[in-house]
Amino acid sequence: MRVLVAIDSMKGSISSRDAAAAVKAGILSVSSEAQVDWVPVADGGEGTVETLVSGLGGELIQVNVTGPLGEPVQAAYGWLPQQQTAVFEMAQASGLPLVPSEKRNPLHTTTRGVGEMLLDALDRGYRRMIIGIGGSATNDCGIGMLLALGCRFFDDAGQEVAGYGRDVGRIARIDASGLDPRLAGCEIQVACDVNNPLCGPNGASAVFGPQKGATPEIVRQMDAGALRFSQVVKEATGIDAADAAGAGAAGGLGYALLVFLRARMGSGISIILDTLRFEEKAAWADVVITGEGRLDRQTVMGKVPAGVAEAAKRHGALVVALAGCVTPEARACNDHGIDAYFPILQRPCTEREAMELSQASANLEATAAQVFHLITACETWRANS
Repeated sequence: MRVLVAIDSMKGSISSRDAAAAVKAGILSVSSEAQVDWVPVADGGEGTVETLVSGLGGELIQVNVTGPLGEPVQAAYGWLPQQQTAVFEMAQASGLPLVPSEKRNPLHTTTRGVGEMLLDALDRGYRRMIIGIGGSATNDCGIGMLLALGCRFFDDAGQEVAGYGRDVGRIARIDASGLDPRLAGCEIQVACDVNNPLCGPNGASAVFGPQKGATPEIVRQMDAGALRFSQVVKEATGIDAADAAGAGAAGGLGYALLVFLRARMGSGISIILDTLRFEEKAAWADVVITGEGRLDRQTVMGKVPAGVAEAAKRHGALVVALAGCVTPEARACNDHGIDAYFPILQRPCTEREAMELSQASANLEATAAQVFHLITACETWRANS
């Protein structure tokens, strides 16, 4: 039996690599003749860089960049030599966890560090890039990133505008002539799993602003500023992308990437699986084991288990998902390629205990073993019937 393990990290608990190792140990404890392979998977969010670098023999590159509050932070991105691809998480430079709760206000945050990470990659000669844009602390429509890359912005008085959320609505003129020319030779994919437009009731400010510290008044201010900015951009470039799916992602960073960097927006899990050439691996497997920390209604909306299951089912594999916990809405997974799913907890315990690395590993190993006891028993029964 050929088994492929493609399980996401469980946030705050266990990495994709360690989770796969535990599942493999559980399988081999039951069926020593099974052929077990694994592939690192992520959906473009937190942990994507670390997962792909560790699983694909890549290099983790540390850079000092401008953090969301304008202070220096150390960020990391990955270089995958076999794929000739640089992989970024914008949250490394401009993520919400980098901002203390008492300082969270998207008027005062910037994506400048994202642009500085891209500049570092350009200096190293990298021209193929994947950028995951989840988990942002920002609502600056990407102007911080664009400033780092050579754009300039001016207000009605001709004064240069800085790159914070509070500055977006002041912009009256754009000078993109200084945008780094090396970007024209880049292939940039944006891993994004939201389809919000830039402005309006479903836009960046209204939907995501409150979780970044925005009051209702700040939301109205930011939304009005984003609308004005999009009109200035349309006049300057002829591009009207404010309503494009994903333009509102990461506080409008998606909009800036679409318009100024000519990036392609796509499902995070689809982009990652394509990079991994997962389809070829899925064609080899009889059984695919996937999973994540929590299976719920969002799982089928572009999360790792659903993406893995879709690819595996194209090749007729049996798909089983393992999770730290499941909700009643997880039943939708059965309609999206996952044949069965199992919570891994073995005994009552606190959430903190369940998330400890040693406990999570032991729970995954034990559950995988029981799943394969069942699979083996069913095969034996079928052979003898």
